Amino acid sequence: MSETAARPPRIVFAGAATMDMIFRVEKLPAGGGKTLPSALVEAAHGMATSAAASAARLGGRATLISRVGDDERGARFVAELEGEGVDCRFVRRIVGVRTPLCAVIVDASGERIVVPYYDPALASDVSLLPLDGIVAGAGAALVDIRWPEAAAAVLDAASRAGIPAVLDADVGPVPVIVDLVGRSSHAIFSEPAALAVSGAASLAAALAILDARFGAFVGITAGADGCYWMENGKARHLAAPKVTAVDTLAAGDVFHGAFVLALAEGRPEAEAMAFANAAAALKCTV
Repeated sequence: MSETAARPPRIVFAGAATMDMIFRVEKLPAGGGKTLPSALVEAAHGMATSAAASAARLGGRATLISRVGDDERGARFVAELEGEGVDCRFVRRIVGVRTPLCAVIVDASGERIVVPYYDPALASDVSLLPLDGIVAGAGAALVDIRWPEAAAAVLDAASRAGIPAVLDADVGPVPVIVDLVGRSSHAIFSEPAALAVSGAASLAAALAILDARFGAFVGITAGADGCYWMENGKARHLAAPKVTAVDTLAAGDVFHGAFVLALAEGRPEAEAMAFANAAAALKCTV
């Protein structure tokens, strides 16, 4: 086998970038007042960002397309991701804009409250990015819905390149999700997004509706209940491995990073879902 053939696959990620302040508390606040945290962690995050870092940790090569400010938080974001081995050449530093910030409160059971803030002045234009060149030679691409213009452009470029075009379909405007699923080869929905887009009252019904509506491979992540997907016209379910959950934050992002890495490696979809399911469960233990 040649050195080139032996190299791990490169994956293009596009979407959200935030600097997170993660507070650990015993119980989530139920109303107004003061809650004193027992710990604080600051980390680079965002759906596509965390998926890229996860794919890199699992042995892939990740290229991230995103946008941050030209402030100190933006510099920390890039440095942290580059420290994880993520290629950040296409993370745009927008002059005069604050890097998105997210406050996260996590309780002892691993449940959390997430409060993100995106500066309205963040540029959305992707015309300056040579997307076909970035995607050329990649094994797959994954986008989230937080930067719809970039997501659409990257999915289209991936389709032209004939590689898996994967959407992290989380909660957001339904028309945006519908448009992006239509551009995807694979769409992995969060449970709330699946119910919102399908209009169904159960995951089983949502899965059937989404599969009939879209031409993409459709899967749903359901937290402790594992994951669901359609295979040869039949619904499949895989329970989550039993773990002691310490922190569920970014478990879905890890799922997506592992899933797209498995696809880029040429694994079948059922195997990719099982690999992602296990990776997400392991993330919850730390």
